[in-house]
Amino acid sequence: MIRVRGIGLSLHPLFVLVMFFSVLTGQFLELLTLFTIVLIHEMGHVCAALLSGVTVKSVQLLPFGGVAVMEDHGRLTAVREIGIALAGPLQNGVMILTALGLQQTGYGSSAFLAYFIQANAIIALFNLLPVLPLDGGKIFQAALSLLLPYYFTLLWSGRVSIVASVCALVYALLPLGSGGGLRLNLLMIGLFLLYSNLTDQRNLPYRFVAFLMNRESAYERYQQSGSAAHPIVAFSAKPLDDILRLFKRNQYHFIYVMNEEKNVVAVVPEQKLISSYFGM
Repeated sequence: MIRVRGIGLSLHPLFVLVMFFSVLTGQFLELLTLFTIVLIHEMGHVCAALLSGVTVKSVQLLPFGGVAVMEDHGRLTAVREIGIALAGPLQNGVMILTALGLQQTGYGSSAFLAYFIQANAIIALFNLLPVLPLDGGKIFQAALSLLLPYYFTLLWSGRVSIVASVCALVYALLPLGSGGGLRLNLLMIGLFLLYSNLTDQRNLPYRFVAFLMNRESAYERYQQSGSAAHPIVAFSAKPLDDILRLFKRNQYHFIYVMNEEKNVVAVVPEQKLISSYFGM
């Protein structure tokens, strides 16, 4: 791993494997081009994150993009997260337009420029698939958080990603049934996506606890904007876990507690519930 301005930069083992096969097959120029495209794509995410006030701790490059570890302490809104996710494919679009301009002027190798355009298009379109941790998966998750409570956003975006990963594996293995060749690249990517999403699902409780621990930013936004708090109506006998799972990412909540006669007996701000949850 190397560090650039405090950000760790490394290659994922899957990228190392692709490098190995590229050297064996004499496709070093294609590999170097792919590495450059992926690096520029990921730097788009990094620059957008830094401009949004997010701390980027490390970036791990994959053959189709990268995985960035960021610290936002709950201050990153869904809209900003979508902007950060779109910044990567946007770089691919800029590179495609640049290569098309070079083609029109007759500058450079036409075969290389055609490969460059194709590689950028594949990486951009693949990353826009609604599968975590791809950019499209992050966009889907952030958009879903505008509609659903955050716990269910994590749950269902993860489930959709797992199903999509399994579909990719099935598609990679389909040629074997008809005596064809194995789609090895897609198989490796599908395995990576499936492993990544299964791990995320196992870690869902910890991710949700981290969300609750960083809720002070929602209260700050509520105070600064003067907007109305989002009401949650719950019976007094309802488990605390179930109430907390109704919290939305970009909203501040007041909980209206009702008794069995459906009368409101208390109005509780979300901080008090969170403090009770953590035993503070």
